[in-house]
Amino acid sequence: MPDFALPVMLKAALPAVPGVNQLPGVKKTATDLPDVTLERNDVLVERAAVDRYASVCGFPVRDVAPVPYLHMLAFPLHMQLMTDAKFPFPAIGSVHLENSITQHRPVAIGETVSLSLVAANLRASTKGRAWDMNVTGVVGDEVVWESTSTYLRIGKGDKENGDAGLQLQSIYAKGPVWSVPDNMGRVYGAVSGDRNPIHLYPLTAKALGFPRHIAHGMWSKARCIAALENRLPDAVNVSVAFKKPIFLPGKVQFGAERNESGYDFTLVNPKSGAPHLLGRTTAL
Repeated sequence: MPDFALPVMLKAALPAVPGVNQLPGVKKTATDLPDVTLERNDVLVERAAVDRYASVCGFPVRDVAPVPYLHMLAFPLHMQLMTDAKFPFPAIGSVHLENSITQHRPVAIGETVSLSLVAANLRASTKGRAWDMNVTGVVGDEVVWESTSTYLRIGKGDKENGDAGLQLQSIYAKGPVWSVPDNMGRVYGAVSGDRNPIHLYPLTAKALGFPRHIAHGMWSKARCIAALENRLPDAVNVSVAFKKPIFLPGKVQFGAERNESGYDFTLVNPKSGAPHLLGRTTAL
């Protein structure tokens, strides 16, 4: 488990604790996103770490990092900013709505990547307030990877004029059914550092309003990309909208259809057909 994970997750939990969330340095009082750029420089893309991630997410062992791997390397920046007292919303309780990744070229094992993150575009959503966390990954002076993660703080939304979110094609899922084990949140959390309590155990998830623990959205995206990987070009955008949570343990069904520039894909409940994720790949 990355060294930062437990201290940062404990800090993230404080604004969710009644009473504690009113203390100086914990209470959220800001009304706008902080104008700051956070950086992680010269991060080595290590063989052992990539292989662990690939194993958890269903990727084959290769000499390049999977398309979503750098999101995991940037995750400490997400948490550093969202747990800052100047950030307007608590990290725990903020909903990861969407994620868009642009890989300009594969990043090889052994390369070093520098990552920067900014928060931007705070806006009204139909369900509350939404904002973006934008990450850029560079090798030397070359931009090799970019991502935008869109988050939502549920509250009073603007149903008429608010951002309705990414609109993606719904397709029929007729692909494989995957079993997602009870410990998937803990396993993915161990390789990614994302130990949000909603992913760990039924008890910790219930404390935050869920009937039981749920899979990480970025694990579900990675698992879908792994199913498509041998059909994707080196330069590609993969965008997803997260829908209903995957309760653990559970089963999910994958589906993909070719379109003019790539694939539309989905992950659904195999019994009800309710979507967990809608996605689209676009060749660059």
